[in-house]
Amino acid sequence: MQAEFLQFLFSGLTVGTTYALAALGFNLIYNASNVINFAQGEFIMLGGMLAVFFTQAGAHWAVAFALAILVPALVGVLLEKLAIEPVKEAETVTLIIITIGASLVIRGVIQVWLGKGAHSLPPFSNNDPMFILGAMLLPQSLWVFGVTAIVVAVLWYFFSRTLAGKAMLATAYNRVAAELAGVNTNWVLFMSFALAAALGALGGILITPITLTSYDVGIMLGLKGFVAAVVGGLGNGLGAVVGGLLVGILEAMGAGYISSAYKDAIPFVLILLILFFMPRGLFGGKSTDRV
Repeated sequence: MQAEFLQFLFSGLTVGTTYALAALGFNLIYNASNVINFAQGEFIMLGGMLAVFFTQAGAHWAVAFALAILVPALVGVLLEKLAIEPVKEAETVTLIIITIGASLVIRGVIQVWLGKGAHSLPPFSNNDPMFILGAMLLPQSLWVFGVTAIVVAVLWYFFSRTLAGKAMLATAYNRVAAELAGVNTNWVLFMSFALAAALGALGGILITPITLTSYDVGIMLGLKGFVAAVVGGLGNGLGAVVGGLLVGILEAMGAGYISSAYKDAIPFVLILLILFFMPRGLFGGKSTDRV
């Protein structure tokens, strides 16, 4: 029984870290522009698919992974410049529809270019499983945990110790005041989309050796990342991490103890409960005005 519980816990933590990275991407863009970017899941898909493509093309793994992060970041910048910036004063619903349309375009391009098949990456290191109290833990899961922890630490340092990070926080707190203080808020928005896309792509690269990837995996990953962001408190960085892990754990426990048929439904039941009892999430994200 203990081994079974630990097995589900390890599985939930592994996929939950991917949701956490997606949720951080949602928060970066939401804080900078109040835009909820439903193309975030496609950046996760792009990271995994491009890593497979560049690796199979013969590139060294370091070059392949760097390109698999850089290209989605450029796609994120193009999304901001071509689709969001021209209509940045539009209503929230309009901006959401634009990001959904962008996700459909990205998915369609990858489907035509790389096909509909599932792809995998080799593990980053020896893939002999480890056993902890009877539960199996793959070394790739340790890569997922370790890299995500480093990313979270780097983001903390960036936002708390660098001028660029503080400019982004100032924009998130009060955009008009930040502009009056000399912050280039257009640059902040530009960087937010690039960082969010890069975080999503990194998550896609990390999880692909475990779960495979294909052109359509971004749909559910993006939606569950959004659930994680809302559960933790939309706009709250710590909440994104905790929300991602919580969603992953509950999903794994539900699939293991109830039925795998309900696996994808569990995060959405969770978001309904959170919104009903704690509308601002576990950590109280940015306040919103009700109109």
